[in-house]
Amino acid sequence: MFEVRFKEQTLSFDAPLSVYDAARQLGPVSRDVLCARVNGKTADLTSLLSEDADVELLTFADPEGAKTFRHTASHILAEAVKRLYPETKLTIGPAIEDGFYYDFDSPVAFTADVLEKLEAEMKKIVKENQKLEKFTLPRDEALEFMKDEPYKVELINDLPEDAEISFYKMGEFTDLCAGPHLFATGAVKAFKLLACNSAYWRGDSSRQTLQRIYGTAFTKKEDLEAHLEKLEEAKKRDHRKIGKDLNLFMTDDLVGRGMPMFLPKGTIIWNELERYIKEKEMKLGYQHVLTPCVGTVQLYKTSGHWDHYKENMFPAMQVDEETYVLRPMNCPHHMMIYKNQPHSYRNLPIRIGEVAHDFRYEASGTLKGIERVRHFCQNDAHLFVTPDQIKDEVSKVCDLIFDVYRDFGITDYRCVLSLRDPADKKKYHDDDAMWNAAESALREVLVELGINFTEEIGEAAFYGPKLDVNVKPSVGNEITLSTCQLDFCLPAKFQLTYKDRNDKDQTPVVLHRAILGSIDRFMAYILEETMGNLPLWLSPVQVEVIPVGNDFNDYAEEVGKKLADAGVRVHVDLGTDTMRYKIREAQLQKTPYMLVVGDRDRQNGTVSVRTRTGEDKGAVPTEQFIADALEEIRTKKR
Repeated sequence: MFEVRFKEQTLSFDAPLSVYDAARQLGPVSRDVLCARVNGKTADLTSLLSEDADVELLTFADPEGAKTFRHTASHILAEAVKRLYPETKLTIGPAIEDGFYYDFDSPVAFTADVLEKLEAEMKKIVKENQKLEKFTLPRDEALEFMKDEPYKVELINDLPEDAEISFYKMGEFTDLCAGPHLFATGAVKAFKLLACNSAYWRGDSSRQTLQRIYGTAFTKKEDLEAHLEKLEEAKKRDHRKIGKDLNLFMTDDLVGRGMPMFLPKGTIIWNELERYIKEKEMKLGYQHVLTPCVGTVQLYKTSGHWDHYKENMFPAMQVDEETYVLRPMNCPHHMMIYKNQPHSYRNLPIRIGEVAHDFRYEASGTLKGIERVRHFCQNDAHLFVTPDQIKDEVSKVCDLIFDVYRDFGITDYRCVLSLRDPADKKKYHDDDAMWNAAESALREVLVELGINFTEEIGEAAFYGPKLDVNVKPSVGNEITLSTCQLDFCLPAKFQLTYKDRNDKDQTPVVLHRAILGSIDRFMAYILEETMGNLPLWLSPVQVEVIPVGNDFNDYAEEVGKKLADAGVRVHVDLGTDTMRYKIREAQLQKTPYMLVVGDRDRQNGTVSVRTRTGEDKGAVPTEQFIADALEEIRTKKR
C-alpha cells in the first residue's frame, strides 16, 4: 500500500500504476496536462508509481510542461530528418526558452526549402499520433543499439557507470534520451522551424561543425502566430540590423569576433551617451580617471579575479619579466588609485568614475552585435565610504539610476538583490562572516529606502552582494542595465585604509556601481526600443537640409552653416537626386528633421519643416527653428 498525494486529495494504491492512471482516479484528465512533477522531478505521464509520492500535474503554462512539450517537438524533427535524409547522424536536441533545437551532422545543407520539407514531414508524424515509449538498456546493449550513431555512442560512454541509459521510441524512430516526453506526438499541432545555423559539437571549435535547426512549438495555433509576430517585431528592432542600416557600427572577423568598431555616426551616439552620464556624475561629486586596459596577473591575484574569474579573461601575455592580462573590469585599478595617498574619514566618500575599456572572453555562440561582446566600455565607478555612509550612498546611486531611466523613458524594470550561493565555495570569496554582514547590510538599506526587490541566490559578484536593475525590453528577455554592488572584500585584500575620528586605521567599504552598464549594451537597448528613431539630442544627424533644386543650393548651405554654428549636427544634401528621393532617404536614415528650402524660403528667411514621421510643419523662420531645436536638445525631449 502506498499513497499518492495530489493537490486535490491523497489516494492510496496497492499496486503500481502510471501517473496518468492515478490521476484518472480524481476524474477525467484534461488534455492540457502534458507531464507531471513527481517528488520534485519532472516525469512522463506514463511513469510508474510504486511508492509514496507527491504528484503535481503540469500544463504548458508551467515551465517544465512547456519544456517537455518542446522537447517532444525536437524528437519529431529528428524523426523527420531521419526519414528524409537517413544518412544524417544525430547529436542532441534540447528544449530552450521559447523553443527547441536539434544538432545534426548531415551531408545535406538544411536550406529554407529543406526546412519546409521537414515541416511537412513533421506534420505527418503528428498526424500519425505516435506514442512515445520509454525503455532502458544495459551499457553494452545501448552501445550496440546506437553503433551507427557515433555522437550517441560518445554520449553513452561519457555517462557515469551507474547511470540509467534510457531511450524513447516513437514509430520507427528511437532516440537516446532521459526525457520526459508527452504521451504521443499528436499533441504537437502548432510548430514552426525558424532557422538553421552552424554549431560545434559540444561547443568545441576543434570538433565537428554541425547544423543546428531551431524551432518553436505551442499548444495552440493562435499562440504560435502571436509568437511569430513577436519574432518579426524583434527582427525589425534588432540593433544589428538598425546599426547596419544606419551605418552606426561594424564587425569584421579579421579584426576579431565580438570586437565591434563604431563608425562616425555610431561614435557620435557613443560620445553623447558618455558626455550625458559624465555630466550627471560630475554634478554628484564623481572624479573621473583614466586607467590602462591591461594589468599584471599579480594585480588580479590580489583582487581574487584570477581565482574566481580567470575563465572569462583573455590569456595572459608575457612582456619582459612581467605577465599581463587584458582587464575584465576596473575595480583593481581604482583600488590602487585610492591607495595612492592617505585618506581621512573627513574626505570620504570618494567617488572614482571611469568609462573604461574592458575585455572578456565570451563564448562565440553568445556574441551579439554590440550587446554581447568581447570588448566593451563600462560606465563604471567605485565609491569608497565609511560603514555609516553606506545607506546614503546606495540611496544616491539608486536616485541616479532612476533619474537616468526617467530621461530615457524606461519604466518596465525590476530590482533584484543578488546573493551568493552558500554551497558554492569555488565561485565566491570564502568568508561566511563577511558575506552575512554584506548581504544583511545591503538588504537593510534597500528595505529602509523603500525599494521593492526580489532576492535571487547565486547571482552575486564573487566578492559581494549586489542590487541589479533588470529592464524588460519591448521584445525579448529582460537584461541587466544597472548595478550597485556592496564590497567588504576587495578593500581588505588591497589593504585600503582611512583614519577615523580617533586617528586609527579603518578599512573602507566600496560600492561598485554602473548606471548605463556598458555604453555598448545601453546603445543596443536604446536602438531597439526606439527602432533607431533616436531623440534629437542623440541623433547622429539632427537636421537634413534639402534644396528644392540646384538653384537653391546656396541658401541651403547658408541655413546649414547657421545650424552648425549654433551647435546642431546638420547635413546639407547637394546631390543630384530629386527632392522627394532625398526626403525619403533622410527618413530611412531616421533623421529627426528635414528642412526643405526653395524660393519662398529664401525670400522670407524661412525653412519648410518636415519630420521623419512624414509630418509637414510648414514654413518656420530659420532662427525660430534653431531656437526650438536647441531647446529640444537641451531638455533631451524624447
